[in-house]
Amino acid sequence: MTRLALFDIDGTLVRTGGAGVRAFAKTFANEFRIRDATRGLNFSGRTDPSLVRECFQKHRIPVTTENFEHFFGVYPHWLVQYLNELPGGPCPGVFNLIDKLLCLPNPPTLGLLTGNIRLGAELKLRHHGLWEFFELGAFSDEHEDRHQLAAIAHDRGARVRKAKIQPSEVLVIGDTPLDVACGKAIGAKTLAVATGSFSVSELAACKPDFVLEDLTQFSQTHLI
Repeated sequence: MTRLALFDIDGTLVRTGGAGVRAFAKTFANEFRIRDATRGLNFSGRTDPSLVRECFQKHRIPVTTENFEHFFGVYPHWLVQYLNELPGGPCPGVFNLIDKLLCLPNPPTLGLLTGNIRLGAELKLRHHGLWEFFELGAFSDEHEDRHQLAAIAHDRGARVRKAKIQPSEVLVIGDTPLDVACGKAIGAKTLAVATGSFSVSELAACKPDFVLEDLTQFSQTHLI
């Protein structure tokens, strides 16, 4: 049975109406004088620092610690503004699924495995009333590589539960091929949900253990 369930955020737990993308663009425009910095940038399944690094390199901005710190010092301000302005909400079935998981006789520990920096993740989930459900997380200000974040989340889950967790007892839930890949990198079970920008058939091609249209289709059989 699954003892640790790790959730992606954007397109899996919530939709933000593009608040993160807009906040990225606004920060680059205001702080680095780059217009349309996010044009052609693929955000799906990526980590925030890797996206910033790509923009820095594309626009010949020095890839320095100071520039990263400056970007991420300003970005949350715009993220809050756009979360309040743009339409968004929890993805279908999210609250019901969390209720079902927490009501199980031996519920799995719920965690986050996300490309968001920690503050960005918290702002998005608090805005939609979801932050408090998760006991742990691995965030991209800890590591730029999603595979390394999966290993960090796995280790934290074991420490929270005070017991070794086998890779087969971890379920990674996400909406992109990169979410599936990072789950597979630690030997976890993977569940792909088509509530982001990828269809069921596109996700199935990545060979996750399970593929769902949305989380209303989740059942206890996906925990075995």
